[in-house]
Amino acid sequence: MAGRDGDSHEGDEDRDRVSRAGFTLGLRRHGIRDLRVLSAMEQVPRKLFLPAHLHADAYTDRALPIECGQTISQPSLVAMMTEALGVQPGDRVLEVGTGSGYQAAVLSKLAREVYTIERFRSLLSLAEERFAALRLSNIMTKLDDGALGWPEKAPFDRIVVTAAAAELPEALVAQLKIGGVMVVPVGPAGSVQTLLKIVRTPEGYTPAALAEVRFVPMVAGVASRL
Repeated sequence: MAGRDGDSHEGDEDRDRVSRAGFTLGLRRHGIRDLRVLSAMEQVPRKLFLPAHLHADAYTDRALPIECGQTISQPSLVAMMTEALGVQPGDRVLEVGTGSGYQAAVLSKLAREVYTIERFRSLLSLAEERFAALRLSNIMTKLDDGALGWPEKAPFDRIVVTAAAAELPEALVAQLKIGGVMVVPVGPAGSVQTLLKIVRTPEGYTPAALAEVRFVPMVAGVASRL
């Protein structure tokens, strides 16, 4: 009996590896070329960041619901945003909107340190459990209003925002190093938003539009419930 259970477990792992390899090929078809990003995406098991009843959909390229009425973005969008950041091995990265923890886990494979902020206590707790399970020791977490950033840890080399801001969040731009990059969706809630790449300059910043997207809105403050 023990042998059969072991064989079943190994079979599950083999199927998961095959799924993740096919998943990476799908990202290539979506135009992702950075080999470090592709490797990071393949290393992080997306199903671990989803409720159990959605595990079968873990490697499909679509957004999926998670706890607290939030979503985990489709993998091709996570990869595109990560590639646009251009994270280097020595970088310190700020993420606004931990959510499931998936984006932070991918970034942890690319950066020296990842700082991630979440307004929902239960989401942050689940993400921390996942980081621990994967032994991702270079991720620091904080329960707070993401729009404020993490000023005591600034400046950051890279910032990624995973909720849509109605306007460009100047407080976050100010926490970027000169030459640093921020990727952020900007636009009205419930409508099409523009994913922007912001590069900090000595004079201010230069923006570039990357894509049209739909993200949950950035909400001020810490959630009083959940």
